[in-house]
Amino acid sequence: MAAAAACGATLRRGVGLRASGGFLRGARLAFPASAASGLLPAQAAPARLLSASPALLHAARRFTDKHEWVSVENSIGTVGISNFAQEALGDVVYCSLPDIGTKLNKQDEFGALESVKAASELYSPITGEVTEINTALADTPGLVNKSCYQDGWLMKMTVANPSELDELMTEDAYEKYIKSIEE
Repeated sequence: MAAAAACGATLRRGVGLRASGGFLRGARLAFPASAASGLLPAQAAPARLLSASPALLHAARRFTDKHEWVSVENSIGTVGISNFAQEALGDVVYCSLPDIGTKLNKQDEFGALESVKAASELYSPITGEVTEINTALADTPGLVNKSCYQDGWLMKMTVANPSELDELMTEDAYEKYIKSIEE
C-alpha cells in the first residue's frame, strides 16, 4: 500500500489500482506482498500482479456538450449534470426524472431541472435502460447544487452501447469546451 500511495494511487482490494484522477487503463503492476503488510523485502512473499478490470476502464466521467456527465462502473452508468450547468441554473428547486425501466437512446430527453432562474431539459448521454433514480432529490433538489458529482447524481442506467462513451468528452476536453463557450 505504501508503494501505491507514493505514486498517488490507492489500492482497493479486489477492484484494481486507482490512480488519483482516474483509473489506469490496462495497467499491470507488481507490488510485493510486503507493500501492504509492512514486511521487509527479505520477509516478503512473491510479488502479485494487479490489473485494472475491464469494468473499470470507463469509470472516469465523460461529458456531453449539453453539460450532462456519465461515469460507468460494472456496466452501469451514473448520470448527472456538470458543475458549469448547476452554476448556470442557480438554486435547483425541482427535479423531474424518468421512471425506472424507461429505455433511452443517446440524446433522448429524460427529465428536467427547475431553478429559481430557469428550467432546463436533461438529455441522456448514452443509450440504455434506467435502473435507479436519485430519490433524495425529491425532498432535497438542492443536492444538485451542493454536490453535482456525488450526492446530486440524477439517475443510473445500463450501458447498451459502450462505444458511445468514446464519443463523449473527457474531463480535460470538457474544460476546454467550457472555456471556448465562455469567450
